[in-house]
Amino acid sequence: MRLYSLSVLYKGDLKVHLLKAAYDVSTFNFFQRSSVQEFMTFTSQLIAERSPLGSRASVKEQEYLCHVYVRNDGLAGVVIADNEYPQRVCFTLLDKVLDEFSRQVSKMDWLSGSPATISYSALDGYLSKYQVRTPGS
Repeated sequence: MRLYSLSVLYKGDLKVHLLKAAYDVSTFNFFQRSSVQEFMTFTSQLIAERSPLGSRASVKEQEYLCHVYVRNDGLAGVVIADNEYPQRVCFTLLDKVLDEFSRQVSKMDWLSGSPATISYSALDGYLSKYQVRTPGS
């Protein structure tokens, strides 16, 4: 069971844009990592874009399960995990991250923010903390 990506996005009037993201692509071949990360960013944006405000959903994309939560205020979170990772845990993580993010980052920054300008450093820690370690890994 593995988490690959955790993203916070903002679903504005025109389009969805990425505010902050963390990735764990360590299980992929070194030469595939950047393209896998791009795929995860693109997929996260696409799923958030297609999800209505106030919704939660799990979408299968290739061998991954993408869990999305779009709040009524437009703040969205996406977790990309393998098929075995528990859905309930993913949505608990998304609730926690979006609540914390909305307390720490001004709503004004959601409109024009980007991963380079938003100062919220907890995603890598959450991605690591929620990783399920199997014996021998």
